[in-house]
This record gives sequence, structure tokens and C-alpha cells, in this order.
Amino acid sequence: YISDTKAHKDYFVEEFGADPQKGAVLYLKADDTIYYPMQIEKPVEWKDKFVVLYFGSVLPLQGIPVVLEAIRQCAADDRIRFVFVGPLEKSLHVDTNQYANTAFYSWLSQEELAKKIAMADLCLAGHFNSEISKAKRTIAGKTYIYRAMGKPVILGDNAANRELFEEEKNQIYFVEMGNATALAKLIKHIVDDWSNVQ
Repeated sequence: YISDTKAHKDYFVEEFGADPQKGAVLYLKADDTIYYPMQIEKPVEWKDKFVVLYFGSVLPLQGIPVVLEAIRQCAADDRIRFVFVGPLEKSLHVDTNQYANTAFYSWLSQEELAKKIAMADLCLAGHFNSEISKAKRTIAGKTYIYRAMGKPVILGDNAANRELFEEEKNQIYFVEMGNATALAKLIKHIVDDWSNVQ
């Protein structure tokens, strides 16, 4: 059997009695024909803003309510603009008009998504849901995409993410899962660092 992280393999061993000798861990990888470092200009109205991007299919384990609450808590900080890509209207029935600091896209082609990621200063990877155990055992596929494009990321602090990543200033940050306030504070802290070098 194949699992995507050691943490997931351990789960199969403990939960189902799988033979650890018969399991292999194969980490995911970004398609580097689409996702690679590129220079894309920000829209004129966001030229001097710090752009934070999140994309996802809005599955529960991704922790979308945590992301949206963090966005809301950053609303008063005029330095920050968010880009959210995902079908919110189909699953969470979110009123996107409440988020003046955010550009929402239901979905984009992979090529268009890559361009949006390229103009971001920071990307949110997750997973951010602390209630679903699978969120702690897996590395979000978007993490590989962001890193393939050379983007700084915020990861949920769990065993799976720490298999491949460690804290690295200006590149990799960890945040407590399920804690929107901690996520918002971390985003603002990163923006403070960015503002100091502008």
C-alpha cells in the first residue's frame, strides 16, 4: 500500500493493522510545467499592497472557516489584500460582499491560477481544520505548488507538514491549526516585516 505521508502510513498501521513493511510513502509533487517561479505584475490598484492567496476545493479538512475568519480579522489593515480561489458559493454559502479586502474567484484554469500565485507575496497552505484528524496526517497538495513557485507559505502545525518542512524565515511559517486569530496575527507579523523592508 502507498500513503502520501509517514503520518498517514502510521495511521494505516495503527487503525487497520497494516503491515508497516508492505507500506511505502510517496510524497506528491507539483506539475512544474505549469507551476514554476515567474514574474507577474500585480494589478495597478494592488501595486503597493501585500497580497495573500489561498486556493482550494473547499473541503472541510481544509479549514475554510478559519481562513475566512483570519481574513475578516485583517480587514482593518489596509496594507493587505487577499485572493481566494474556490467554489465558496456551492458549499459554505459565504456572502463574499462582506470581505472588501478580498478578490474571490470560483475557479480558475491551472495556468490562470499559476499567474495569481505568481503575484502573491504569501500563500496559505494549511490544512487549518483542527477537528478532522486526516487534516493532521496529510500535506495539502497546494503546498507543493506554492513551493515549486518559490512562494512563502503558512502551514498548519502538524506532524505531516513537519516531515518535509521546517520553519524558515521569510519562506515557511507554521501556525496552530483551527486558530483563526493566530493565523491573522501571523499574517500581520509577516506584513510588518515586509513593510519594514519596503
